[in-house]
Amino acid sequence: MAFDGIVLKNVIYELNNTIIDGKINKIFEPNKNEIILSIYSGGINYSLDIVISSNNYRMNLSTNTKPNPLVAPNFCMLLRKHLIGSKIKKIHTTDLERVVTIELECYNELNDLIHKKLIVELMGKHSNIILVNENDRIIDSLRHLDSFAHSSRDILPAREYIYPEITKLSFMDCNFNKFYELVSKENSLNSISNIFNGFSKSCVDTAIRILDINDCTETSLNKIYNYFNDVLDFPNSKCVYINNKKDYSIIPTKYISNIEEYVNFPDNTQTNFFLDDFYTYKENLDKFISYRSNLLKIVLNASKKITKKLNNINLKLQECNNMDTYKLYGELLTTYLYKLPSENVEKVELENYYDNNNLISIPLDKKLSPSGNAKLYFKKYNKLKKALEIVSLQKKETEKEIEYLETIVYELDASTSLSDLENINNEISENILFKDLAHSKANIMQSKKSNNRVNKKLLDSKYHLGEPIIYTVNGYTVYVGKNNKQNDYLTTKLAKHHDYWFHTQDIHGSHVILQTNGDDIDIDTINIVASIAAKHSKAANSSNVPVDYTLVKYVKKPSGAKPGKVIYTNYKTANVQPCK
Repeated sequence: MAFDGIVLKNVIYELNNTIIDGKINKIFEPNKNEIILSIYSGGINYSLDIVISSNNYRMNLSTNTKPNPLVAPNFCMLLRKHLIGSKIKKIHTTDLERVVTIELECYNELNDLIHKKLIVELMGKHSNIILVNENDRIIDSLRHLDSFAHSSRDILPAREYIYPEITKLSFMDCNFNKFYELVSKENSLNSISNIFNGFSKSCVDTAIRILDINDCTETSLNKIYNYFNDVLDFPNSKCVYINNKKDYSIIPTKYISNIEEYVNFPDNTQTNFFLDDFYTYKENLDKFISYRSNLLKIVLNASKKITKKLNNINLKLQECNNMDTYKLYGELLTTYLYKLPSENVEKVELENYYDNNNLISIPLDKKLSPSGNAKLYFKKYNKLKKALEIVSLQKKETEKEIEYLETIVYELDASTSLSDLENINNEISENILFKDLAHSKANIMQSKKSNNRVNKKLLDSKYHLGEPIIYTVNGYTVYVGKNNKQNDYLTTKLAKHHDYWFHTQDIHGSHVILQTNGDDIDIDTINIVASIAAKHSKAANSSNVPVDYTLVKYVKKPSGAKPGKVIYTNYKTANVQPCK
């Protein structure tokens, strides 16, 4: 990521024009890597978000709310004790280092004015938040480090705070001659990020692309040297950002003609809020991908288990194919007992009166008499006959379970938000198919509300199941379910008997309800809604998709059927192209 010293310098510039002399009135710790300071300044409430995650470390003003634990962690309680009511006097950093010092003014128990510092180290996996007193003694830190943790410093209560070792040179103290000497010696423009602090690799790559240089001649190095000086000229060099949703960089306004995509910021808080939106989007996307992957893994594990069960059932059914043969052997042995030798033999050949008296060879157990062998064959026949009835039912139920799991996989593929995944998680957690897996793995992000008792009215409400997708077609409202439970709600509770129900034919997809308000619906509206149903199915990328539709009164949910499973009659089929 490009949260380097240049970005941090710009953030601090904006903070010094926004929250200086502001009062800290609330402190939160949403997770183990994040602290949020609520600051009242100039009649406005600000939230300063400090994140020390190794992947998304940053410090910026935020407008995005985050859930907090019911019981505040220890470090959060300590910060509340020391900093609530304190006033921010100064925010600064050294050169382009990613170590921020927030100087605070507050009163102790004796009402004496004292000074404290909140030091934020934004250094990848070594990031930390440290509270120190006016003598630079550590009061406490979010992460404790010592030599046993392979740290070069002791970050422990009562120890003296030691500034991190600086291993790179300061660009701000470097003239062009020195800059040219150091970079030309390495003979690589990319070495700039290795020589000088505060420059990320993406920042240097952006400069190289904008300036269209690729060598270390004096002319090229003079261009890039002046470029970085323009970048650091806050606020005279009005900064913009390249934003490709994966990375960003600060560039001076006068270079925007050399780029295709940028965001222009008119005031002194936009850098902070750009970062807030950028990282919030990225974190939510990371959570979404991780959450969906875990749920998909659970569903696939269950599918693997049920598929194995189906294979065993098919093997038993293959055994049942021999039951008529066993019955025939028993009948022939019983019929020709008088012809059979009394001594034990391994097999006999008898005339099969069901096959024009052709001879048939019947294997025998030498330990049993001919009548004993006949009884044994009848016993095998009766056993397989009973097994066939049971196993056939088991196969139907197992195939239904596999079909249900396929609908869950479709829901996961079609999900677009964390709330969609939460609803799917709730569904599979309640299903007996996942009884061995759901409690241990699926509740990764289970809502706190799920632990509370929820009344039936709430369970049946659209709010609890999540909002369906809603379209308007020729003045009529169309509802599209996003998961099996929501499909059931739309079909069996929301829809009226005169509304239309749509679903792709023999293809996994959403239940789609067209509210008719009692009107006669024209074929054009029917086809449009059918194309919506095709879009929200596994055939979304196909053409000429068959979609069944019928009145809701002809749609029934069988007793005991799995979520989303219905049967319907009196239907018609429209072959449509999925809508875009």
